[in-house]
Amino acid sequence: MPTAATEQLHTKAKDLDVRALSDVALILAQSQQAAAQAALPAIDAICSGALAMARAIQTGGTLHYAAAGSSGLMAAADALELGGTFSIPATQLRIHMAGGLPVGVEMPGDTEDDINGLKRDLAGVNSTDVIIGVSASGTTPFTVEAARLAKRRGATVIGIANNAGSELLNLSDHAIHLNTAPEVVSGSTRMGAGTAQKIALNMLSTLMAIELGHVHDGMMVNLRADNIKLRARARHIVARAANVAQDAAATAIEAADGNTKCAILIAAGAQDLSDAERRLQITSGKLRPALQTITK
Repeated sequence: MPTAATEQLHTKAKDLDVRALSDVALILAQSQQAAAQAALPAIDAICSGALAMARAIQTGGTLHYAAAGSSGLMAAADALELGGTFSIPATQLRIHMAGGLPVGVEMPGDTEDDINGLKRDLAGVNSTDVIIGVSASGTTPFTVEAARLAKRRGATVIGIANNAGSELLNLSDHAIHLNTAPEVVSGSTRMGAGTAQKIALNMLSTLMAIELGHVHDGMMVNLRADNIKLRARARHIVARAANVAQDAAATAIEAADGNTKCAILIAAGAQDLSDAERRLQITSGKLRPALQTITK
């Protein structure tokens, strides 16, 4: 019998297939609620990992997300949203998913055992980089090998796994153990384990963005406004942060060439885009102290 927590049977799994669907739905919902709590004991490791990610971005390093299967989808979702949400440059982000990112509805399972190509894909990794490895079991060959290779090259390793004492966590500089209960459908780690992984990844990248100065009063002040919804959001952010009307916010955004932080500073009284950029450079991109340098 397998001993890994992610492979055990859930205490409420007996006769699951003959119960009323409403009963099963309640069990599933409750298991997801429980999984959402798994990040709480891992807060220290999540915070230290987020700081490492912020340092990598600040020093020109790259964030490498490495995973397979459902964990790979969770990791890829986090990486893919960092550009639009916080304007993290695409040149500083890499996704290494076993078998590559799926382009259809099939995701072969055997790719998680295939470590061929990792040496080539990680050849440029160095001490300024961070690798975020995600694996429910903590033993996925692709993810563990990616972490091992990156560590040999001096990179910082953040490991996210749902089994304590697993190889991935033992390799990690920042080991994030998400102690989720066995799955309601045994081994289907896209459910409880996946929920906990997504929460941990959300926390890591959001805390990183806060450390980088990309969040101000709960607003994403470094967003890339490249569609109608985000342009409207940027206008509202500038209006709130600078305490100006919507029309003034729109004018500031235009003067800032779409840069939300600079637009806030211009709306607040900065002379022009160059002046706003200079103030942000002095404060290492942090908006609050830059705003404090402006006297209307």
